[in-house]
Order: sequence, then structure tokens, then C-alpha cells
Amino acid sequence: MTGTVAHDPPPATAGRPGRPLIVTEDAALLDDLLRLCAAAGATPEVHHGVPDHGGGWDGAPLVLVGDDAARRVRGAARRRGVVLVGRDQDDPDVWKRAVGIGADHVLMLPDGEQWLIDRIADVAEGVGRPALTVGVIGGRGGAGASTLACALAVTSAHQGLRTLLVDADPLGGGLDVLLGGETAEGLRWPAFAASRGRVGGGALEESLPELHALRVLSWDRGDCVAVPPQAVRAVLAAARRRGGTVVVDLPRRLDDGVAEALAQLDMAVLVVPAELRALAAAGRVASAMGMVVRDLRVAVRGPYGPGLDEDEVARLLGLPLIGTVPVEPALLRPRGTARPPGATGRGPLSRFCTAFWEQALTEAGGPR
Repeated sequence: MTGTVAHDPPPATAGRPGRPLIVTEDAALLDDLLRLCAAAGATPEVHHGVPDHGGGWDGAPLVLVGDDAARRVRGAARRRGVVLVGRDQDDPDVWKRAVGIGADHVLMLPDGEQWLIDRIADVAEGVGRPALTVGVIGGRGGAGASTLACALAVTSAHQGLRTLLVDADPLGGGLDVLLGGETAEGLRWPAFAASRGRVGGGALEESLPELHALRVLSWDRGDCVAVPPQAVRAVLAAARRRGGTVVVDLPRRLDDGVAEALAQLDMAVLVVPAELRALAAAGRVASAMGMVVRDLRVAVRGPYGPGLDEDEVARLLGLPLIGTVPVEPALLRPRGTARPPGATGRGPLSRFCTAFWEQALTEAGGPR
């Protein structure tokens, strides 16, 4: 059980990692709290009462006070980010003790363990603005969505932003291949299929292949492994917590796992070739995705069919227009002679991606 007494954790801790403070003399409770800190990747400072020097109490981003120590800390300076932790679910006086020490929350073990792990992990990692997360979807097969997703990610990384590229299509052949890194060391999606609850953002990033100054989560060359929706949610939430940008290459089908990915997007880009058949297919994709995505826009790819231009395609789909995705001549060369999309930092596709990020980041309030 958890309960809120007053207010949220102090905003001053946002983006600033730190050590939680544990105050208790209850050996069994201390063992549990140390176990939860270890699960969250944090090393706490432990005291039986308010630290004599005062810095630990005032400076810790999170203070966990055992119910046994509530009376000993009543005289401490009031601060935010204090959690009173106990075990007796039926104790009616626990709320009075929480108010007496200025606690934000009352938490009872074992019921509140996952909530507390999440809070401690926030402290260990530092919680700032989440990554600007953009999904790319093809209006039909072969629309060039994977190429654009890679180019957007490479361009973001070249601009110095922390960037993670996520391949959400197990049948797409692997974005690591498109980036020339199919043999690069690092984990792929099947390694995260059993993930539940919270995944550490730092651990996730360090475990993935690094290609062209960005991290890539793709698929291996083995049998197709079903990744449950809970694992998709946990992995993408971890990717977003570290800030920067996350680019997700999405399949055209909508299942539970894809719905979890769509729900975490800040924006989705529907790539539509400017011809009538593609437009008809894209209309169905837009209708399905629009039920989940908060901000769906269209990027048109030429050449244009009779009577069509980018504005007409956007009008017929009823979506805001990003622009025309240009053809990158180097990408038309045989495999092995071209760099990955956007890797040169020059050319029409790189300029398109640079302009996209300038607008998207401006709308989002600046780099994250």
C-alpha cells in the first residue's frame, strides 16, 4: 500500500542522480530497503537517526524513514521527498506520524515494493525531461519508413543528441543491417522478452550496439521471438527516461505490442508515396494509428502521380504535412558502396532530417 500525504518529490532533484538516505534501526526493515535499493541500482546512505552533519538529510534526493524512526526525526528540518515506510497495514496512527515528519508518502511493505523500486531508480538515474520520441510508419510496404527512421536517428546523433533507434518490426530484416552493424556486439530484442516492471535506462543503453554515435535496439537473425506488450512498455520507458531522442521504426500492423509503442510516442510520421494506391493504403493505416497516437503527421515521397502534390496528399489524409522526403542518390547504389541513410551529413535527405529536428525540438521546448 502507498498513500500520498502532501506533495510530490522535490523538483530540484530532476536530472540529478544521488544517494537515497535510509533512517531506521529495524534490522529486518533495513534488509528489505537495502534489497530494494540494490534492485533499483542505488547505493544508499544509512543512519539510525537524522545525520549529525545535516547534509545527508538536506541533500539526499529521497529519504526513506522507517516507522520505528519517525519520532527520532520529528525535529528535523522539513523537506520534500520523505517516505515513511512501515509494515502494519492496520495501524491508524501511521498517518499522524507521517504528517509529524512532513512525509510525502506512506508506504507499506511488501505491497509497495515495486512503487518504491521505481522511485529509488529515478533517484539513481536522475529524472529529467523524457526523450523526444518519434515513430515512423510506412503508408504502404516499401514506402521508405525504415530508411527515414535511420536517417532521422543518424542526424540526431550527429547533432550531439543522445539518440536511440528502436526497431519495432520483427519482420523488417533488422535496422542494424541497414546501418551496416549486423555483427556489432550488443543485445537484441529477444534478450528483453522477459522484461517486466522497470528496466534501468543506463543499463539498457550500455547493453545495445553502438553504431554511428547512436544506440540501436534491433532483432537478431534467429527465430522470431514474441516480445510481450509489458516488455515493450518497460524497454521504451527506459529508453525515454535518459532524454535526447528516441526514433521508433514501426510496422503497419497494430497489435498489443505496437500499441504500447504508439502510446509512448510524442509524434508519429506516416511516410506516403504520392500515388493513388499508396494513398488508399495509407488512409487505413492513418485511421488505425490515429486512435492511439496523439500527434500523427504525414511525410510525402515522390515522384508524384497525376493530380497529386504534397499538399493534396496531406489534405486527402487529413493530416498535418511535414514535407517531401527527398531521394538520396547514394542510397540507390549497390549494397556495400553506400553509407547508411543520413550518415554523410550532407545531401537532400540529411537536410530534410535536420529541418525536421529543428522544428520538432522547437515545438517540444528545446533539446532534452
